Amino acid sequence: MTPLSTKPLADDLTFGVRVSGVNRETVRDETVRRQILDLFEERGLIVFEGMERSTEMQLEVSELFGPLEVHPLAAANKHVDGDNLPGVIVIESNPEDAGVIEIDGRAIAGWTPWHFDSSYTKKLCRGAVLRAITIAPEDGQTGFADGIQLYNAFPPGLRDKLEGKEILYRPHLMITNLRFGMPKSWRYTKLSPNSQKMLDVAADKPAAAHPAIWTRRTGEKVLHLSSQCAAGIVGMDPAEGEALLEEALQQVNAVMTPYWHQWSPTDMLVWDNWRFIHQGRGMPVQYARRLDRTTIAGDYGLGRFIDEPVSDRAPEFAL
Repeated sequence: MTPLSTKPLADDLTFGVRVSGVNRETVRDETVRRQILDLFEERGLIVFEGMERSTEMQLEVSELFGPLEVHPLAAANKHVDGDNLPGVIVIESNPEDAGVIEIDGRAIAGWTPWHFDSSYTKKLCRGAVLRAITIAPEDGQTGFADGIQLYNAFPPGLRDKLEGKEILYRPHLMITNLRFGMPKSWRYTKLSPNSQKMLDVAADKPAAAHPAIWTRRTGEKVLHLSSQCAAGIVGMDPAEGEALLEEALQQVNAVMTPYWHQWSPTDMLVWDNWRFIHQGRGMPVQYARRLDRTTIAGDYGLGRFIDEPVSDRAPEFAL
């Protein structure tokens, strides 16, 4: 059996790894599976290179990390396997119906703010696996920032203000009503039909709270803030909490050392949603882009719906 080959994403990054040599045979080998899970726990972001281009291979890789779950907004998305859920959902942007945001006067399709997935739910999915089906010829990268790196780079005084705080996330603040950590000049000029469906599905979901900082079982502290759905800080005066949240999210933008993934047709990518935030950089509106995604189930045990008491549960780990 051909051994796995690993190398850093980049010399200046403290997270992430590139892995090659994964195929139908190796992905089922217990030694290889353990090696991949150890890399995931340590590095948090894996780019699998030279992969078979198939839904079946994506599912094989995904289920290595844990059982799949139905995405909370699955009803708003197209599925590769029809109504067979959980499975592979389609994330796409097409010129004829793309959502368009204008940042500093430039029109961009397929853009998302820095966020972690499912902030508006009690449980955070463990992660997700992406592969590119249609690649834009210009831009279209997916960015990742490590919460451990963010914690270590944050000004200690600001970090201390966030210690022990819960961030409030409301689902209706997902797309057009983003409030914190945004570029100085931005506006939505066109909402895609799919985004409207997502807002409709999210409309009756309750608010959730997650810690701004949490500690992994290996001892590292993670700064974990999402611009998407952010509404304030639980227990603080609204104005003071909003000011602190805006300062913190702008500081995230200032101190992060992100990785921007330029997609290849034979890539698959998995990331730790409890540790990382990510962003879709977007692309010119005339281009199409499609990514297929699976969602890996999990619960770190620290989230709650806002009307529930604070949990004293220790973090849970799927690996």
